Amino acid sequence: MFTAFISTKLPKQNTDKYFLFHLFNFKQKVSLLITFSLLTLPITLLGCNSSNQTSQVSSVGNQKKHITVRIVYSKLGPLAVIRKQGTLEKRLKAQGNSVTWHEFAAGPQSLEALNANSLDITSTAESPVIFAQAAGAPLVYISTTQPSPKGVAFVVPKNSPVKSVADLKGKKIALQKASVAQYIIVQALKEVGLKFSDVTPVYLPPPDANVAFSQAKVDAWIAWEPYITRIEEQGIGRILRDGTGLRDIGGFYSTTRQFSKDHPEIIKAFLEEVQKAENWSKNNPHELAQLLSKEVGIDVTTLEKVHARLDYGLLPITNEIVAKQQQIADMYYEMKLLPKKIDIREVILSPEEYAKITPQKLTSKQ
Repeated sequence: MFTAFISTKLPKQNTDKYFLFHLFNFKQKVSLLITFSLLTLPITLLGCNSSNQTSQVSSVGNQKKHITVRIVYSKLGPLAVIRKQGTLEKRLKAQGNSVTWHEFAAGPQSLEALNANSLDITSTAESPVIFAQAAGAPLVYISTTQPSPKGVAFVVPKNSPVKSVADLKGKKIALQKASVAQYIIVQALKEVGLKFSDVTPVYLPPPDANVAFSQAKVDAWIAWEPYITRIEEQGIGRILRDGTGLRDIGGFYSTTRQFSKDHPEIIKAFLEEVQKAENWSKNNPHELAQLLSKEVGIDVTTLEKVHARLDYGLLPITNEIVAKQQQIADMYYEMKLLPKKIDIREVILSPEEYAKITPQKLTSKQ
């Protein structure tokens, strides 16, 4: 899952282990955006301001004439390629529809917007959708991606005496709560016989974690691209352990159940363009870096190194994906990070529904 690189100043973090349940709970009448300002926000490749407008539909009688599809904004990855090249806009315009791109500080914020009917399609890592489902968000998975295990890593200061994950026992580790970093730290500690309680997690969004790491206020940081490459380029840190062998599932494209029922043809067009962007990115690394360099604020050479650590490819929702996601959800419940058990199949579409939205060469099996 591609992740955010933003400079937005985020608020202090709340370490309440049930915060995401309260974040996404429909029954709360208070604005979820206000609630979110008090909580930890996993940063994905998403920006920092949202729109509360609903999809605009012009109609004559019951005949829909115009749909404005609201999609999460990304600075890296296939969504950035689609937006920069304008391929989806052109395609939907031919059908009388349009696209708007909406920035958020985090994957959970984009899911909150999905929940509030302020967004139609989003993209997050494996963990935010689990917590959103536990809180009752009406989301459904429409596709998944390659895991990109080298795109997330434990980094330590360049001269740190820490030589392995086992050496992190009793150390302070910066990470984004309920993000892919949460999953990676649990997996890595388990691999060396340690428990989550054996370390001291310091929950910080990437911009704040970057500062804490640079000032040696934490012993390690579970970062993602492009932070990893920048840390190496600046000579302030080194990779202790990347996600190889730890991250075994990719991110997810999600929508609301209602949108999937009302506009399967739009979702299919979206996924087809994502698939094309994935393929183009894989086959044109230099052109990809040139396309995104200016907006991201990273030189082409460095951005090529970032992209080299990422895997490309849109994948269908299969039985194996569902089972793996269920395993992760059960793990969070056992850790008491989820308030209740969830059944991942409740956010999976039927084979007939997937047949309507799945691009050619992809299949989706229950």
